[in-house]
Amino acid sequence: MEDANRSWYFVERPTGEPDLDCFDLRDEPVPEPSEGELLVRVEYLSVDPYMRGRMRDRESYAEPWDVGDVLKGGVVGEVVESNSEQYNTGDLVTGEGTWADYSVLDADDVAPVDPEIADLPAYLGVLGMPGRTAYFGLLEVGEPKPGDTVVVSGAAGAVGSVVGQIAKLNGCRVVGFAGSDEKTRWLTDDLGFDAAINYKETDDYGTALDEAAPEGVDVYYDNVGGPITDAVFTKLNLDARVAVCGQIAHYNDEDVPTGPRKLPQLIAPRAKVQGLLVADYATRFGEASEQLATWVASGQLQHRESVVEGLENAPDAFLGLFSGDNIGKQVVRVAE
Repeated sequence: MEDANRSWYFVERPTGEPDLDCFDLRDEPVPEPSEGELLVRVEYLSVDPYMRGRMRDRESYAEPWDVGDVLKGGVVGEVVESNSEQYNTGDLVTGEGTWADYSVLDADDVAPVDPEIADLPAYLGVLGMPGRTAYFGLLEVGEPKPGDTVVVSGAAGAVGSVVGQIAKLNGCRVVGFAGSDEKTRWLTDDLGFDAAINYKETDDYGTALDEAAPEGVDVYYDNVGGPITDAVFTKLNLDARVAVCGQIAHYNDEDVPTGPRKLPQLIAPRAKVQGLLVADYATRFGEASEQLATWVASGQLQHRESVVEGLENAPDAFLGLFSGDNIGKQVVRVAE
């Protein structure tokens, strides 16, 4: 085990879009686990859009970071020292850790990792928080029925790509919005989406939806907000359901944009709009993890990870989320 531990710290609140000045990489001693804790050598760490909200100096559904805090997020790695009877040295686990070479995790808050089911990065994506968000957000909030048309924004991301595939497994027609031809091809050719719209290649989302979803929209899974959501709201069918998971189009806005007033579009179709937080389903995480693992093992659920090499590049990996660099889940490989 190395004598030093590199850790990323949050050192400056951003105004608008974050930049590298918000982060500082420091060398410090390898931490020591207390009773009931594990010292984990981090092999992969997760960067996620919701972390932008943690950079703000106000309360939200995710606890904000204080300036001077070490950055936190999902990790997967190997136990190198255990002070718990639940896990042994050499075990592979995943949980909430730090952006560092080594992280101390509470043994009660981690889950075992089985590399026979999927490679380690998948446990930060399809078999981790994003996969569970897709599972509960679509099935519990979206309530898809066979024959429904499901539209997903941010469809080539970690959550959206899983949402679309689960919708297909439930007999739905699926349309995805994504930001490049490569991404839209992945959605249709590999993941089985019925249609995909490259939102960067059209200014008329309404017409694009008329072509891709001619029968209207029964379920909208919203990861993005902005003009795409405005357009989808005009296409909602009777008793449509809208699951609001994320609004990445607005995460860097300093002032909340008003935009068109779209609530009247919900009246005639009697549409239901509901926000979702995956933490609300914590008591059922085991159910989701088991089903997602079954689908992955059988090949019914495909996944893809965009891997950025090196802990030193973790901030770049995070910032890349806002320019659409990733296809599937964005992760950082910390250790081989």
